[in-house]
Amino acid sequence: MNKKNVAYDSKTAAVCGLFCPSCTLFIGTQEDPQRLQFLAERFKLPLEEVRCGGCRSESRSFYCRDICKMARCAAEKGIEFCGSCESYPCQELKDFQCAMPHRIELWSSLDRIRDAGPETWYGEMLEHYACPSCGAINSAYDLQCRKCGNEPGCAYVAEHKDEIIRQLNKML
Repeated sequence: MNKKNVAYDSKTAAVCGLFCPSCTLFIGTQEDPQRLQFLAERFKLPLEEVRCGGCRSESRSFYCRDICKMARCAAEKGIEFCGSCESYPCQELKDFQCAMPHRIELWSSLDRIRDAGPETWYGEMLEHYACPSCGAINSAYDLQCRKCGNEPGCAYVAEHKDEIIRQLNKML
């Protein structure tokens, strides 16, 4: 993905502040069928259930479609992002944020969206999740770049590597 040619895409800017292009399900859906197959097997779900085009897309994974409550809540309240809700941060979002290391930066993301706008935030996230060597967008769990092997895979991993490794070890 050449980040300089990527414009803001509201379908891939999650209402909770996550950056969908850095989601391993999104990466698998868009670019890496083997990754997607591995995830389907890991979750014991059909391939179609793990495919995801982003939080606001027509094609959302089982988690984003069936488990996540934030998108429905935001739609009911008529808001674009959780950070603009009068109840922010609600208990649902707090519980969501602390459950997995790819959610560590939700508060700073939502603050940045509110302060700078989603387009600026989106561009910054493209840089934050890009491999410093080849520019590929990596997930928070790609300790090495999925394309060139550079370590760390992105700035997010460099900042949160210990927490990510602790979580990965729990999952094994």
